[in-house]
Amino acid sequence: MKKQKIVILGAGYGGLMTATKLQKAVGVNEVDIQLVNKHDYHYETTWLHEASAGTLHHDRVRYDIKDVIDRNKVEFIKGTVEQINTAEKKVILQEGELPYDYLVIAVGSEAETFGIKGLKEHAFSIVNVNAARQIREHIEYQFATYNNEKEKKDERLTIVVGGAGFTGIEFLGELANRVPELCREYDIDPHKVKIICVEAAPTVLPGFDPELVNYAVAQLEKKGVTFMIGTAVKEATENGIIVGKGEDEVEEIKAGTVVWAAGVRGNSLIEKSGFEAMRGRVKVQPDLRAPGHDDVFIIGDSSLVINEEINRPYPPTAQIAMQQGVTCAKNLVALIRGKEELETFTPDIKGTVCSLGEDDAIGVAFGKKMTGGTASFMKKVIDNRSLYMIGGPSLVLKKGKFNIL
Repeated sequence: MKKQKIVILGAGYGGLMTATKLQKAVGVNEVDIQLVNKHDYHYETTWLHEASAGTLHHDRVRYDIKDVIDRNKVEFIKGTVEQINTAEKKVILQEGELPYDYLVIAVGSEAETFGIKGLKEHAFSIVNVNAARQIREHIEYQFATYNNEKEKKDERLTIVVGGAGFTGIEFLGELANRVPELCREYDIDPHKVKIICVEAAPTVLPGFDPELVNYAVAQLEKKGVTFMIGTAVKEATENGIIVGKGEDEVEEIKAGTVVWAAGVRGNSLIEKSGFEAMRGRVKVQPDLRAPGHDDVFIIGDSSLVINEEINRPYPPTAQIAMQQGVTCAKNLVALIRGKEELETFTPDIKGTVCSLGEDDAIGVAFGKKMTGGTASFMKKVIDNRSLYMIGGPSLVLKKGKFNIL
């Protein structure tokens, strides 16, 4: 019998988990597995805010894909996906074409700009390792340049963060810790620095426990962060941003750095390839397959799974993507072995923790609220567990977070 071919697109949390689980479950002669990724490394998306602020070196947030895959069972292909032709069952790369019997789409997300003018041109987004490095270097350049100007422009030291969801708040926590270090390094009065968070929703961390949200806001305000809640970004310009609470109340904030962290959408590859989607996300079947495509699984940020209790989609998180990877691998094994009954994916939310910097966080785990050092400890445990699930103890020792006290 001809060996069936499984192609996995993307080596993020979902794709890599699918590949590592598959390689343990199948024999060398049972199936051909190809893993395609734009880079030859995986990066921890949930650590990018640290690299962006400069509190963690960008090399710490990534590791080589070859270190965690069994190259006897999984062929790694470094390539950029242009389109998926489901009719002909092939993936079109910039570098060529790949046929498949079963396809796993785990290509991650893109920044959602909501059509706001100037954002793509004038704001940074925390989307990958190179973007994180660019943000860090840009902020440091603003501080380094400030004292060398004849006419000091204080707006150089104004940093605006658009969005007070998880990414925005975690970035603000790291930034609030990093700024005093930058001020010491470049001989700048800390009072000259402004960190402003603009959020259109009526609260920080929408949907999170109000008591924990109040704690987070108080801690960040104590470190110099100013919140503009219920305020929308209208436009980004080369001088900063224009915000407003309504049509008439419009204000310009001059800033040397604008970082957009107000949400993500699914990958544009999804719509480009003809899948029916909402903002690049496909409402998948219970077994994680795309509707109308029995040979295509979609997992991670480009999949949409509804929480039946509240009739709203689960947020796109690393925790869910990894759990989807486990289910996807099981279902692929069932299909290649001729079994018709596939496993239904049910998210098992163990808890949620939002970091506020190196030694502070808020969270809910096992039904209990946590703040401060306890929550920060739990965050590092979660980070290390993610490494362990994909790469085992050796990856934890190599990349894990151990400054937990």
